Amino acid sequence: MNKVRIAIAALTLSAAGFVGILNREGFEPTAYPDPVHGARLPTIGFGSTEGVKMGDTITPVAAVNRSLREVRIFEDALKACIKVPLHQYEFDAYVELSHNIGPGAFCRSTIVKRLNAGDYPGACEAILLFKRAGNQDCSAPGNRVCPGLWKDRLRLNAKCKGE
Repeated sequence: MNKVRIAIAALTLSAAGFVGILNREGFEPTAYPDPVHGARLPTIGFGSTEGVKMGDTITPVAAVNRSLREVRIFEDALKACIKVPLHQYEFDAYVELSHNIGPGAFCRSTIVKRLNAGDYPGACEAILLFKRAGNQDCSAPGNRVCPGLWKDRLRLNAKCKGE
C-alpha cells in the first residue's frame, strides 16, 4: 500500500469507492420514504434525495449518472474543508460517509477538525461518532432498528485506516 498521502486537490473518488457506494445503497427505481426521516426525505436510485418527490421513478443508467454528479459535489465540498493531504482510501471513506450524512454535516464534523490538526487516526475514529439514526443509537448492543448503519460505520472506520 502506498505510504504517501496525496494533495487533496488531486484526489477523486476511486472507481472502487464509487462502486462501493452503489452496492451499499442498492438500486430503487421508485422513490421511497427514507428509513429515518420518512416521506419528508424521499429517496431514489442509489440513495439520491435532492429534489426527489414520492412517486418519482428513475432508470438504472440515469441513477448511476445522477450518483456520479452527486459524488462530484461531495468531492468538491470535502476539498474545500479538508486542508491536509490524504491517502486514496481515506478520501474514499470520507466521500462515502459524506454521501450518507451530507457534505455540510461532514465539513462541520470532528473528523475534519481532527484531520486539519493532523490527527489522522483520530479522524478515522471520529467516523464512529456518526452512530445515530434519528434518536436511535445504532451502536447499542441488541439494536434491531439500525444495525446496518453501525456495521457500515465500522467498515468505513477500517477503510479509513487502510485495513
